[in-house]
Amino acid sequence: MNEQALITVKDLSVRFGSAVAVKNISFTVKAGRCLALVGESGSGKSVTARSLLGLSGGTISAAELAVCGQDALELADRGWQQIRGNSVSMILQDALMALDPLRPVGREIGDALKAHGKMSKSERQQRVLQVLESVRMPEPGRRAKQRSTELSGGMRQRALIAQALAGNPQVVIADEATTALDSALTALVLSQLRELKEQGRGVLMISHDLAQVAHLADDIAVMRNGAIVEAGSTGQILGDPQHEYTRQLLRAVPSGIPRFAPLSAASKPLTAPPPEAPATTAPALSVTQLSKTFGKHQAVDAISFELPRGKTLGVVGESGSGKTTTARMVLGLQKPDAGNVKLLGEHFAPALESQRRKLREQMGAIYQNPLGSFDPRYSVGQLLADALSRGKSKRAAEYRKPAAELLEQVELSTELLGRSPRELSGGQRQRLAIARALAPKPQVLVLDEPVSALDVSIQATVLDLLDRIQLDTGTSYLFISHDLSVIEHMSDSVAVMHEGKIIEQGSTDQVFGAPQHDYTKLLLSAMPRLR
Repeated sequence: MNEQALITVKDLSVRFGSAVAVKNISFTVKAGRCLALVGESGSGKSVTARSLLGLSGGTISAAELAVCGQDALELADRGWQQIRGNSVSMILQDALMALDPLRPVGREIGDALKAHGKMSKSERQQRVLQVLESVRMPEPGRRAKQRSTELSGGMRQRALIAQALAGNPQVVIADEATTALDSALTALVLSQLRELKEQGRGVLMISHDLAQVAHLADDIAVMRNGAIVEAGSTGQILGDPQHEYTRQLLRAVPSGIPRFAPLSAASKPLTAPPPEAPATTAPALSVTQLSKTFGKHQAVDAISFELPRGKTLGVVGESGSGKTTTARMVLGLQKPDAGNVKLLGEHFAPALESQRRKLREQMGAIYQNPLGSFDPRYSVGQLLADALSRGKSKRAAEYRKPAAELLEQVELSTELLGRSPRELSGGQRQRLAIARALAPKPQVLVLDEPVSALDVSIQATVLDLLDRIQLDTGTSYLFISHDLSVIEHMSDSVAVMHEGKIIEQGSTDQVFGAPQHDYTKLLLSAMPRLR
């Protein structure tokens, strides 16, 4: 089949001052095919994608940069405006941020068409409904009148895809469009991108997730430090990678192998299991008939579970299933309407803060965005001093030795003690968040999406670190995530949440190997795997 090249890039470089973000890369995007640019944050993927829309913000040079039949090196602003949305469009990562919360989504999609001045008002309205129907938006006429904040996560993502398709582009760029989505929504987005490919459009997929890439891409180009280090067909790159960096990315994909099981009959265990707690020991955490309502919305509906000491319970479910509300009630940050939480056998919630103060140090929390939980005025040393002193001191010098020991425990250099958290990488910030949470020596850690914002290889090192800490300290983890592969890798047992209820729970082997509930089966069937 003669596949037309819709985008041709030869020796593209992008500079920001003296810094070179993209270095002499070449690739093509063909009609009816998907090319995936794969790499970690800072590799140059998004800068490359934005260059194809005239939005890189840097200085571009190339031997050739052809976009849908036009020489992009010769385009002025007006020429780029005609290309964006008409010839090439982009689906961004965060639908809630990408869509205007003050305007109905139908008007926002219509305004994108209005900018190109090709349709009357009635034609635009008709086209809006048409593209919403094409992405299988439920009740498209009603949804077009709603704002993004009134839609579910899946509906917002469909609206974002509809917006990208409104101008009938030849090429669609999906820039981390499935990051932070649960497996069911990820499957939806991937299936809709696959449909675009089948319609003869070109798809450029920007991702760090090789398991998702395997389900959509025909070809892969692996980027690192602004350069393409390896390129080829998906089968060749995933089946017989030649570059060590590509092999590193593949090794970092959560494998589903139990943490304390050997890789093979002849291999040594990954780690040794923590010692079994005595049978008479109360669970680390016991939740009974916990409920929470916001207005008419039942966020959490009479859920119960136990977390044994030294073990990990994974809580999984789609956005809006009640996972984070559950975590906040367990932590004593949200008062439940009914039910109770016991920590180490003692009553913890609901209760006055003064009543649970003596237990507060026994439970810590780690969140998705560590930077948002750090006081921007404090250095790394001051943050750890604050945690070590239980909030009584910010004097880093007084706690330098124990703070240094905490950094060493999470495999960070003690040279970071004087730095601001803003100077750290994403992986370093998450390790710092872990160090801070460990300072009071808690027996339970609540981890709410702790690795969902991290690149795959950094994610792997953080998960390995959490494994080692649990082995060394016997800390129990309540591990909340939308990512089934992470849950499978980390958890001893699993609770599946849907619409505020726990609809299935059991050992990880049982839930993943023989799911009983239809919703669990749906999630697992949608779970991307490399093979």
